[in-house]
Formats: sequence, structure tokens, C-alpha cells
Amino acid sequence: MRSRLPLLAIFPVTVLALVLGTPFVLGNHPVRWESGSALPRIVIGDDKDSSTPSGHSSATASASSPPTTDSLKVTKPWKEGMAQWGVQLYWEEEKQKRSDTFIENQARKHAEYLIGLGANSVAVSFPFFIHNSTSTTLAADAKTPSPERLQRVLKVFRDAGFRTTVRPILDEGSLKQANGWRGSIEPASRSAWFTSYKKFLTPYLQAADEAKANTFVIGTELNSLEGDPRWETLVSYAEKTFSGEVSYDANWDNYVSGRISMPVSHLGVDAYFPVKVPDTAPVSALVKGWNNWLDRKATGPLPKILVSETGIGAMNGAYHAPGDFYARRAVNPQVQANWYKAVCQVVQERKMQGIYWWSLWFDDDPNTKPDDKVASRLDFAGRPLSEAAIKSCFTSDYAGPGTAPTS
Repeated sequence: MRSRLPLLAIFPVTVLALVLGTPFVLGNHPVRWESGSALPRIVIGDDKDSSTPSGHSSATASASSPPTTDSLKVTKPWKEGMAQWGVQLYWEEEKQKRSDTFIENQARKHAEYLIGLGANSVAVSFPFFIHNSTSTTLAADAKTPSPERLQRVLKVFRDAGFRTTVRPILDEGSLKQANGWRGSIEPASRSAWFTSYKKFLTPYLQAADEAKANTFVIGTELNSLEGDPRWETLVSYAEKTFSGEVSYDANWDNYVSGRISMPVSHLGVDAYFPVKVPDTAPVSALVKGWNNWLDRKATGPLPKILVSETGIGAMNGAYHAPGDFYARRAVNPQVQANWYKAVCQVVQERKMQGIYWWSLWFDDDPNTKPDDKVASRLDFAGRPLSEAAIKSCFTSDYAGPGTAPTS
């Protein structure tokens, strides 16, 4: 099952190179707020301011023997001000649609696994589609979970005590013949594009509200559309339809190199910073690499910033292009584990809001070891070193942005 690779993230890194004058390796994952509006805004400008979770087996995903409701309880449920320790759960419907019972049992299986890691949060990401980079029509297709089924899954996590985020994300499969990245789309009519986007989002906003989700991500890595005045109307509509927080997830290149102008109150960063160090580099070198990138935007604590998505392949050479979803070099679990340790340290020391790791695939069984002949190198489930690093992070003493880093 892990042979499926997410069509989420290749972009022309030359854009960043032109802005920052730094050469990068093609393939980094990409996977952006201003005053003058009645809407709440945040301006991110240029001012410098090894144990494995229990329950692992070789079982394959099935609808049988789901965890009981009583066993699905987050140890320390998230509350306002606490760190968000979470995972991106990516959900594509299969060609042969699974039953509602199956998806609810899958959600319970993932909830149990995440509880074992010490997580308190989960983001459900799912694809929607566009015909090409200039199209003005956005829509669901057979791979897009319905709002009703999304609501069922959110309820399982909500009942278990998880903080929940809904995150529709523009699939890139149809963009491969163009620039291949959602951040480069240029709709022939932006007005028509936003009208279509609103129509697509409406039932998902309603489902998220019914399920009492905490966050709805209004857009992810849409660099070319950031700052468009039509976001004002769309965000205002979303805030009237959905009672939780409405956020935007920026790509890391835009975050470090420019002003993020989006009319939302909450910002996530999809963070795949390339760090030019060898595979044998210590965690401290990776921490330094991350801090060098973040310092280009602002030094010191970043209490308003959430690492909304990050990850890295468990393979040689991954530090140079952590978001390369398609490379299949020699497996090196220590590379992935050290990256997780470093990111967690940076988030704590800079008092950030938390981390969501990329990713778990919804139809996979997280309790199985990945088949490295076919699996994505970014898979962490079933890799003991990575799981131990995540668990150590999620069960640390760091409570949230207002606390001091632990030693």
C-alpha cells in the first residue's frame, strides 16, 4: 500500500534561488497576512524580531477487530496554548470505495497508533483537483473523500480527544505537464477560480463545523495566488460557515523570503529546509541549519508559527532535499530519526506552536513495517528509530509557546 506516492510536492527551486541567491537541489517539497481589513490579519514581514510504540504487528489493514472506544483516549488532550503534537493523515479514496465501517475502523486504528506516539493532534489532508495550471474550475473526484465520510473520521478523532484540522490540498497530478506545482498555477480568470473554490469548500466547511474541528486550512502552498484581494471575501465566508480557526499553510520558500499577505489569523509553514550536511552529521548540525533558515525571517522565539507539515526520507542524501518524495536512494533510518530530533529541538527552543509530521496514509496499517522495495522513503510508521524520536518529542516537557525550552 505504501507504494502510493503523494503528488504533493515538486516545485521549481530556481524561484527561491533567484530570490535568495542560493543554489538548491531540485525536488524540495514546497508540499503566506496585511492591514486595512475588518478581518483579523497577521503580517509576516521582513522585520527581524528507541523504543517502538506498543501494538506493532505484521497485520494488514482491515475492518476487523478495531480498537474499542474506551481504549481511544489521548493521554494529555490539547487545550488552548498547548503545543500541537500531530501528524498529517493523508486520505485518498481507493478505486473501490471502502465501506463506512472500514473507514471508521481505520480512523480508530490510526488514533490508537498516534496515542501510542503521544500525539494530541491530527490533520486530515485530502485532495481536490484542477484540469491544468490555467483552469478556473476546481472539483472533487473519485479520490476525494465526501464531506459525510470526512465527518465520520473527524468524529472518531474528536471523541478520542484529538485536536483536529481539516486540510484540503490541491493535487498536482494534472500539473505535471506544466510547472508541476500548485504554487505556480495562474488561472485564466481568478474571479472564476475563487467562485469555484468557494463552491468546492462549502460542504467541507459545513462538515468540519458539524464535527467540531479546531482548524480549517483555507489554502496550502498557493504561492501565486497569495495576496489576491478575493481571499478577503472567501475567508470572511469561511469564518461565518466554520466556527473554528481559519488558517493558511505557507510554503517554506515564501515564508523565509517574502511577506505573507493572507487575511487569516493563523499561519502554518510547510517546512522542508535543505541543509547541506553529510548523512553522518550530528543533530546539532541540523538544528543549526534550520535556525539559519528561520533567522532569515526573524530571530528568536516564533510563538505564532506552526510547523504545519514537515518530514524527510529515511535515505542517504535526504538532508540536501528533505521534501523529495520521489527519490529512492539507499535506506538510512538514522537520517530520518536525527531530522525529527532536530526539528523538535528547534520548535521547542524557538517556542513554536507545534509540529505535524508528513505523513500517514489513511488506508495503510501504521503497525506494519514498510516494504522498502515499494514504500515511500518518507514513511515513518514501522521505522523504530523514527517512531522513538517522535515519541520522545511528543512526550517532552514542552507544553507550548509560552513555556521555556526543556534541557
